[in-house]
Amino acid sequence: MDRHRIAAAFLMAGSAAASAQSGWVTVGESAYTQLREHGQRMTIRANRPVRSTDLGTTENVYLLEVPARDIDRIAGTLHRGLRHCGGFMLHASEAEARKALDAEAIRVAPRTTRPAYVLANQALVTPLLAQMDAQRITQSITELAGFTNRYYKSAHGAAVSDWLSANWAALGAQHPALSVAQFAHAGYAQRSVIATIAGSDLAQQVLVLGAHLDSINLANRAEAAVAPGADDDGSGIAGLTEVLRVLANSHYRPRRTIKLIAYAAEEVGLRGAQDIAGQFRKDQVDVAGVLQLDMTNYKGSAQDMVLIADYTDRAQNAFLEQLIAAYLPTLTVGRDRCGYACSDHAAWHVLGYATSLPFEAALGDDNPHIHTARDTYANSGSQAAHALKFARLAAAWAVELGTDAP
Repeated sequence: MDRHRIAAAFLMAGSAAASAQSGWVTVGESAYTQLREHGQRMTIRANRPVRSTDLGTTENVYLLEVPARDIDRIAGTLHRGLRHCGGFMLHASEAEARKALDAEAIRVAPRTTRPAYVLANQALVTPLLAQMDAQRITQSITELAGFTNRYYKSAHGAAVSDWLSANWAALGAQHPALSVAQFAHAGYAQRSVIATIAGSDLAQQVLVLGAHLDSINLANRAEAAVAPGADDDGSGIAGLTEVLRVLANSHYRPRRTIKLIAYAAEEVGLRGAQDIAGQFRKDQVDVAGVLQLDMTNYKGSAQDMVLIADYTDRAQNAFLEQLIAAYLPTLTVGRDRCGYACSDHAAWHVLGYATSLPFEAALGDDNPHIHTARDTYANSGSQAAHALKFARLAAAWAVELGTDAP
């Protein structure tokens, strides 16, 4: 090998080593302020003003290069400071981070179907909602919280993926159009779980219902650390499970395909959701809508539900209000903002898909026990009546849009 090739090889090796030592994250203004105040080592590589709400509010979103070994620390800082999940997106490379930042800034939407957002399927929806049961949601929450933790790196986190996959497959065993698969991710053993109810004549159009499977204890990430995650996000997974149960038992066959997704590794940069949303975009899947259930069982506000207005879709949020008025008319609804990348829906939003996040309370009134060993069913009031409201909304959304004609 001549000296020029040796020099080139040396430079390439050095570049690869530097890349391995760096992490690439995108954060909003509040998260950036938190990291700066806590002395986080970081370099701003780019920033863009992003229109973050239907009201026209903008904020700067930053692309930061950080030491790769600091990612867990960053997650802890932002979880404590922002008091909710997420707060940042971790990207595989600087190039991928720049793509996300540019897409967020210019909002280039993929070619997707826009539903009509009309209520036309009460005869299908109303009986299904009546079959939904808070006690079954309680059972699912307690089973999920029974794992020592569901941390994405732990053996428990991998085991809960296998358990949920088997559970969902059993629920759908008698439905000929329902299948369950696991989605593997690079770098950690926890897999996402995807239940699919294949559509009929509009099968190429897809509706996504999501919640995150992992849990975290910010004070202790060891293998034996206790992180029950009953509310965050056992409640969301339990809600999806109840939706799946009633759709499977009724042998409901949608026109559009419905996918229920339990995402891996949400607490550490929305990793699982980014992988899946990115694959859908790569495959040019026509995603007609995305609904996220992340924390649904702690009623800390006077309102029954709070619709997150930033980094979500105005038309789909308005449709959720229609659904609530029609099917859950006793409930009160508020609006709030949760900031950049506060849950898995953000991984879809940045790629241009229509997303919504109905939340358990106004920010600041939500569950104070999340990300600790105290996030238990008892500390959500030993009830699942609150989570049942969100499961019913999700079922109504899925059936109305699943049956809707373009």
